[in-house]
Amino acid sequence: MALPQRSDPWHGLSVETLRFLEIHQARAVAIPGRSWRDLGDAVMLYSAMERDPFFNRLVAVRWPEVSAEFDARLRETNELFTSLGRWPHVWAVPGLSQPPDLVARLTANGFVNQGGGYDMLLVRDSREEPLQPLPPGAVVSHWNCTPPEQVQPRAETIARVIEAAFSLPEARRANLQREIGLTLERPVFHAYVITVEDEPVATGQRYTFEGASYLSSIGTRPPWRGLGLGTYLTRLMVSESLEAGFDLVYLGVYSDKPRAVGLYERLGFAILGGESADLLLRPAG
Repeated sequence: MALPQRSDPWHGLSVETLRFLEIHQARAVAIPGRSWRDLGDAVMLYSAMERDPFFNRLVAVRWPEVSAEFDARLRETNELFTSLGRWPHVWAVPGLSQPPDLVARLTANGFVNQGGGYDMLLVRDSREEPLQPLPPGAVVSHWNCTPPEQVQPRAETIARVIEAAFSLPEARRANLQREIGLTLERPVFHAYVITVEDEPVATGQRYTFEGASYLSSIGTRPPWRGLGLGTYLTRLMVSESLEAGFDLVYLGVYSDKPRAVGLYERLGFAILGGESADLLLRPAG
């Protein structure tokens, strides 16, 4: 199948496909202990284990435009989050989420944008371009359908790289290892790790199912940055997604990472739509 073509802000994708991609990302991270529920006019990702808003959010919002109906839907949503002991949290995509002024309406109701980002869609196949070789002593491992006896050591390896690459607090280590361990057991999950002289230094992940590949957690530990490891992993994951017959390949990047946006654009990705808003309603006080 052909890749989407770089054109309008949505690159020719239908409304149905765009909604599918919004939901696909939520489903990708729905490991045991997390659930996703289609509410008809939105999809809710909920984690019984974690209070982190990232795993407790509403996506693919298509609420009514009429003020009274909108207000009723917002009230029901706030009550749902409160009943679950979570802060109301909506990921809004301008030009796609409904109503068109969803961000303004939520802001007027006390929601605060935590700093959104971009979804980026692969629109150019760069497999014909030469792939730069890995530096001396570097080896890449691809893990899928991890056997039970390998889950814990692999989870610890990946968590070690992610913690350093994304400057995560040490307090998150146990939960991160547990999350990765549960994810490694899923057939849709593919983990990649680059080691240099047996030291794990870079990682990337892809979730491939139902016609789409979501790339995530592409990062390199600081001492090994500048060697092109993230570029190598991204191109490898893209290539293997396309070779498996998946022509919808996408990733997310926060808007405060302009260098990452530029890197992915050079690798054939284009911003899908515009900058999304990460809207959270915290209780007063």
